[in-house]
Amino acid sequence: MTMTDKNASAATIAVDDAADTRAVRQAHPLVRWLGASGTWVLLLDIALIALFSIISPGNVFWSLQNLESMLLAGTVTVLLALGIALLLGAGAIDLSVGSNLVFSSVVAALTIQALAPYGVPLAITMGAIAALLAGALFGLLNGVIIGLFDVNSLIATLGTTGVGLAAALLLTGGSDIGGMPAELQAGFGLNTVLGFIPVPFLIAVVSCVVLTVILRRTRFGSRTLAIGSLRLAAERSGVRVRWHLLTLAVMTGVLAGISGFISLSQFGATTVTGHSNDALAAVTAVVIGGTRLEGGRVSLAGAVWGTALSVILQGGLVIMGVPSFWQLGALGLVLIVAVVLDRIQAHRRPVL
Repeated sequence: MTMTDKNASAATIAVDDAADTRAVRQAHPLVRWLGASGTWVLLLDIALIALFSIISPGNVFWSLQNLESMLLAGTVTVLLALGIALLLGAGAIDLSVGSNLVFSSVVAALTIQALAPYGVPLAITMGAIAALLAGALFGLLNGVIIGLFDVNSLIATLGTTGVGLAAALLLTGGSDIGGMPAELQAGFGLNTVLGFIPVPFLIAVVSCVVLTVILRRTRFGSRTLAIGSLRLAAERSGVRVRWHLLTLAVMTGVLAGISGFISLSQFGATTVTGHSNDALAAVTAVVIGGTRLEGGRVSLAGAVWGTALSVILQGGLVIMGVPSFWQLGALGLVLIVAVVLDRIQAHRRPVL
């Protein structure tokens, strides 16, 4: 296939996407809701909650305590999934979010330790800022490699994954940093609203709402999807694609930095070796939720429901006493099924 044929094929797909979008918008709201991939994931979430509530010993799955635990467990994955979904919308991906999380949490912990003698509130505040800056800088590194140097995002972020973990281990000397102020957990990490809604989870909800508005109501969001649908057309229409990708990478880095601070506040210590599967969980949530791997279509709400599916499944299996290796296998199986379904849907489109 020549370059002209490829461009024509991509243009055909972009036109089909636009036609599909118009058709969906003209449909009845209920039809639109049922036609969304995220809707079916949400319904599956509800079904799993009902199932585990019935079969769990003493119906312990259906309790406010377990709900709080699941919301807390899903917060970090939601934030990482939001960042990955944004990049996938533009046809890129970031597999280094778990490494970024670890690096940001280490920077935050070192900052809090250094400033603790000057007051706990100041130390915690500066620790949060340090985590955000560390995450942004990590994302900037990815953005420079992906956007400015035009390196494949999969390869680039696999490389920075190792770099980030090495930097974290170097800063910590190979061991976790503990001894964080008790106020960090009590006032933020383990604090709740209404007795069962974790404060960090509210940050994830706000992030999802803000990013949804940006994606659907701003030129930035439109350009993100345009790049993912047909990069060449976006470039020819005046979109600065490379700088746009760099910006998306930084945004993803900031979300990873927030996740790093949340992780630190939950455990009261860094967990350098405890986030090896975070990228897998986030990508799984995003793909299950309906975001297209090739770009051009993003569902942030679907990413949330996809995260909930992983958390519910893992939480239910834990309560049922299923070994941890089966839990990891189930997560991997769900990812494979989601990718297969995504490919089946993609191949339904005629390519000329």
